[in-house]
Amino acid sequence: MKIIVMIKQVPETSEVKMDEHSGTMVREGVESIINPLDLYAIETGIKLKEEYGGQVIAITMGPPKAEKALREALAMGCDEGVLISGKEFAGSDTVATAYVLAQAVKAVGGYDLVLAGERATDGDTGQVGPGVAALLNLPLSTYTSGIVNIDNNKITVERLIEEGYEVLELPLPALLTVVKEISFPRLPTLRGKQRAKKQELQFWTGKSLDLDIGKLGLKGSPTRVVKIEHPKVLRQGKICRVTDEETLVEALDSLEKFLSEKKLIAKEGKV
Repeated sequence: MKIIVMIKQVPETSEVKMDEHSGTMVREGVESIINPLDLYAIETGIKLKEEYGGQVIAITMGPPKAEKALREALAMGCDEGVLISGKEFAGSDTVATAYVLAQAVKAVGGYDLVLAGERATDGDTGQVGPGVAALLNLPLSTYTSGIVNIDNNKITVERLIEEGYEVLELPLPALLTVVKEISFPRLPTLRGKQRAKKQELQFWTGKSLDLDIGKLGLKGSPTRVVKIEHPKVLRQGKICRVTDEETLVEALDSLEKFLSEKKLIAKEGKV
């Protein structure tokens, strides 16, 4: 089998920042990791390769530093890595991203299965996987929680739905977006890290993929962030630290006063 895994490098959850003027995410100078949900797609691809044979190709679109994510995927067990990078892709929304990845998947060619995480933690939309499937006219299973069988050029999967699970049979090639239930990502081995460090990656640009420049970056992104607002903390809490009897009394008096002011208890001397 020839399996393509679409991955994304995202900022650490605690490091997510937005540019209030452009409405885009700030990625420079921020620690980045492989999108956690994409790790399950990588593991799924590797397990299928181990069972059915073939190769796993990891593809990502991002800045040059996204090479780190690809090398981690190689260390886990992927066979090849493709980085699509260039200034023309800056500011791409899910529509533009899906277009670029679809063209990249088409350029790889000869694939049997395309895998992706259910969503990316930085955008949380879950739109890119289905978008690529639509552009390539591929059968799609979202929220895939298990692969039941692959036989006679068909794949049977189990997917998570609100009522429980449903089983789908899809002709290959197909695209699956996966959830955590599908696998448990392995850790890269020392040998895998050594191989990944030496292995050459493929670097593609908009020109090498012969992309329509009007569909790239901010220009090709119909999504517009009109305004960014930060939530305001309106409640002001008070912490009373109790270390001895004296501070305990003070804490209880403070609590009693607060409850009285909020009319949650009767004032002293009244019923």
